[in-house]
Parts: sequence; structure tokens; C-alpha cells
Amino acid sequence: MTEKKIAVVAFGGNALLRSDQDGTQEEQQANSDVAAERLVEFIRNGYELLVVHGNGPQVGNIVLQQEAKKDKIHPYTLDYCVAMTQGSMGFMLENSIRYAFAKEKIEKDVITIVTQVIVDKSDPGFHYPTKPVGPFYSTEAARKLISTKGWSMVEDSGRGWRKVVASPKPVEVVSEKHIRELIHAGSIVIAAGGGGIPVYINEEGHLTGIEAVIDKDYASSLLGSQIGAELFVILTEVEEVYINFGKPNQEAVRTMSIETARKYRDQGQFPAGSMGPKIQAAIDFIKNGGKEVIITKAETLADAIAGKTGTKIIADDAN
Repeated sequence: MTEKKIAVVAFGGNALLRSDQDGTQEEQQANSDVAAERLVEFIRNGYELLVVHGNGPQVGNIVLQQEAKKDKIHPYTLDYCVAMTQGSMGFMLENSIRYAFAKEKIEKDVITIVTQVIVDKSDPGFHYPTKPVGPFYSTEAARKLISTKGWSMVEDSGRGWRKVVASPKPVEVVSEKHIRELIHAGSIVIAAGGGGIPVYINEEGHLTGIEAVIDKDYASSLLGSQIGAELFVILTEVEEVYINFGKPNQEAVRTMSIETARKYRDQGQFPAGSMGPKIQAAIDFIKNGGKEVIITKAETLADAIAGKTGTKIIADDAN
């Protein structure tokens, strides 16, 4: 099999369902069209492409819909909700990418893989769940849910109580072989949406879904390493990574080795709830054989690929 340059691009679910919009199907499709147009840049630069999307707002809406009709509809667990969004968001993105590429006279097949990702059931995340999902509840309602359903719940910044679930590290992407083969055959693949459907290997050796949320950047990093990608692009809400973010001495970091990234991480520069997982995912990708990670926002993607903006993370011994 001839080796090809492969890029992995990961973007959040809020790229399609923005907080300043009503979140209609039409709005999300329009946002998907905009996102797809930016992906053309990778093909222009000679890359085959793997796309990983987030799904936080979309899964949140499914949970809210279920909660609103809980007396009439039995709710689905999070693994099923993730599977639902992989299908619906993949459908939107597939059509958007085909349309954007056709305008540029680029002939590429686009395929969505409903992707299961294996986690370790003994992962510490299951003992200390931290990922909030779903609606807000009053203190009284939260107490009842804790006692009747056994939910773990936390008070969220004075806005009410929310269910929290585990966010375990991904161990293996089940369809990795097929994803790799499709990409090497020239297809654009959309996979591991929302970090993948969380599954574990049960006592009988079978895959079983589990209530959890996998960080999409960790899943992207793992899958990128498995398929031999050399570039990993994380699209986020800032143009560059900063140290002392939000302070008078805020400073953009244009290039850093994974050694420097570790140093800043250990200094607390990258909080766990924002840039922390992205930096750790970048470190893991480089450690596992990747050549380069770019962190930027979607609007500046072309300039970031050209080296004009964005933050580039490279191996310690790279020049």
C-alpha cells in the first residue's frame, strides 16, 4: 500500500450548532456547508483527510428532548445518543463536503463510519465522573434522581444541578483498519464523531455500550496515530494558544515542542476544562509518531496551514 499524507481535522459540535443561533436543522446545515468549504484547503495541500466532529450541543438537545417527554418516551443512554448524532451529523457533513468539493472540481468519495471506541471499564473516570450532560435540575429534583436512579450530580455555577458522567480515555478505535483502508483508497472519512460510541469488552468478550463521554480530541489523536496520520489539526475558538490567557501579560505561542507544551501544562497554563485536553492530545499524537499539530480557529485555517498564524506543536528534536 502506497503511503499517503494524511491529515486529521477535529472540530467541535458548536461549529454546527452555534450558541447565538436557534439551532434549527437549516442553520446547522448552513454551518456544515461553511465548515466543509474550509476542508478544501487540506486537499489543495496534498493530504488525504479524516474528519472528526464534536457533538456536545447535539447530544445535549437529544437529552433535553427525552427529558421533556419522559412520561411518553423511554430515554436512550449516552452511547445510543452518540450513535444518533454520528449518523445525523455525518449525513450533514457528507453532503456539505460533496457540494464544496464539486465546486472546486475535486472528485472524492465521502463516507461516514459509525464508530465504536473501546474504553477500560476500570478507568478512573468511572469512579470520579466529571462530564456534565443534559438539563439543569432543582436541588429537590436532583436529590430524588440521585436516590432513585443513582445518578452522580453536581451543582453548576449557581444555575442548578446537572448529571455528570465518566470521561474515560479511549483505548482502541474498533473500525481503525477499515478507516485506514478507505483513506488510503482516496476517500474522505468522517469517523469517531463525538469521540466515538463508548464501549467496553464484557466478561464474554463482546463489545457493550457504556454511559460515558469520550473527549473527541483524545479520540482524534488516537485514531490519527493508528492510521499513520502526520498532521493533526484541532479547530477551536481561538486563533492561537496563549500562556497567561486572559491576563494583561497574555502571550501567544506560535510554535512549541512537546517538551515546552509539557512545561506549560505542568505550570497550569492549560486548564482541564478548556485547552488542557487539546494540548495533551497533541502531545500524545507527536509521541505516537505524528509530525505536527496545528491548533487554530476555523476562520484562520488556511493561514495556519501556510504557517502564517495558529500554534504549531512539534517533536522536541524538530527544527
